[in-house]
Amino acid sequence: MHIFRRFILLITPLLTMATVYAQPAEPSSNEPIVKTAPKREFRGVWIATVVNIDWPTSTKFTTDKQKQELIDILNSHQETGINAVMLQVRPAADAFYAKSREPWSKYLTGKQGQGPSPAYDPLEFAITEAHKRGMELHAWFNPYRATFDGNFAALSPQHITKVKPDWFFTYGGIKTFNPGLPEVREYIVQVILDVVDNYDIDGVHMDDYFYPYPIAGQKINDDETFKKYGQGYDNIKDWRRHNVDLLIKMIGDSVHAHNPDIKFGISPFGIWANKSQNDEGSETNGGSSYYENYADSREWVKQGWIDYINPQLYWPIGNRAADFEKLLNWWSDNTYGRHLYIGQAAYRINERKTVAFKNPKQLPDQINMMRANPRVQGSVYFSSNSLTSNPLGFTDSLRENYYKYPALPPVMLWRDSIAPNVPREFTAKAIQGHVQLRWMAPTLARDEQPVYGYVIYRFTDGEKINIDDPKNILRIQYNNGLIFEDTTAQKGKTYMYVITALDRLKNESDRSPTIAVTVR
Repeated sequence: MHIFRRFILLITPLLTMATVYAQPAEPSSNEPIVKTAPKREFRGVWIATVVNIDWPTSTKFTTDKQKQELIDILNSHQETGINAVMLQVRPAADAFYAKSREPWSKYLTGKQGQGPSPAYDPLEFAITEAHKRGMELHAWFNPYRATFDGNFAALSPQHITKVKPDWFFTYGGIKTFNPGLPEVREYIVQVILDVVDNYDIDGVHMDDYFYPYPIAGQKINDDETFKKYGQGYDNIKDWRRHNVDLLIKMIGDSVHAHNPDIKFGISPFGIWANKSQNDEGSETNGGSSYYENYADSREWVKQGWIDYINPQLYWPIGNRAADFEKLLNWWSDNTYGRHLYIGQAAYRINERKTVAFKNPKQLPDQINMMRANPRVQGSVYFSSNSLTSNPLGFTDSLRENYYKYPALPPVMLWRDSIAPNVPREFTAKAIQGHVQLRWMAPTLARDEQPVYGYVIYRFTDGEKINIDDPKNILRIQYNNGLIFEDTTAQKGKTYMYVITALDRLKNESDRSPTIAVTVR
């Protein structure tokens, strides 16, 4: 995330982007309150591991304490209504997972290459715990960043910068993969496929670090690579964009070839291009991914190489240089049928120097704007500890209002449009003050995909059976268990239950017959 610049001056992004942040404005509250929460909405949060931003918060934690801290984080987000986590598993050509060709991350144990003791697999643990709580887990990779600081002596002997030093250039005091080298692209794809092939992830996710953010006085040393591989390009900048395009297409093709149920999404800097730079750009005046990072993020959705785009719109409504509302509308007009999730700046809430973010209505107003736009399917917050700390009561607002009821992730019909069949032999009966639900798995749908989970709905006696209203969702279950105990049912009341089945991409079956139960 762009916020990482707070932690080290050596990688401070371009100064022109700073001008975007320096324009405070009062937020607008003219958007209507959307009273009915959607049943389908992506509600994500980034869990950053680099420099121990979110987890683990200390490299001195024991295995048990690391596990407990992550459980506490996930429990908090589950209570808030979050249904997806973006876990940073490769912060700097290192790994938060055991089945890796790269060394263990130093942000896990304090020393790169040293695994946790007692041994465990952090990614595998995180996936299991997220799925228990009805959350997707997207593995977040930093594709090109090889080091986060200039302490190269502390790198593991197995670190790729030591093994293949000619693959990198140094910029701003850190080492970055050279995107122009074909072998670099092949290597990054293989790193990602290690996770795709070995872990039960829901998505592959990348953030905004492509070519490095410009730093005054610094030069990208890729002239020789351009001479060797730049045939057909007169302009090195166009060639750089082409290099990133090649990687994005390769990753998308490879991920979906290995597992078509895994989503691939990217979270670029919030401005693709300014209108003053490009007629098709947004009415903004700041840095841009197209010109500064050589990342043509709009092209990736236009070509269908990615399943979702998650631009970081970290500015307030009405900002003079980069207005949240204008950028929201621009991105919604440029999604080309792919999903649009908005990156929201929870970390800026109550920011001392920005009047707009001191207003507790700022992010709620942004949510209302997003929900009023049918081409926006949700948002992702940076970052985890910004939600768990409940700044200005924002997390309370999510729990009690905006995310009061559960939501399923939006479906991706270009990946899978066939829903499961209905669960069979659904029964419900009162047992010692609670209700026990049982069912059998449905017959296979015509795509022969196994059932991935179930949604259980509960209605009070006489209430209309409407599974489109999320307030009736009792449980979203991401496993193939066939029994559920409703321990929240109250004695003396009559309830009606229905159940549906989910496949891996969250297509939902028709509902079962309704079963009525009176709790004795």
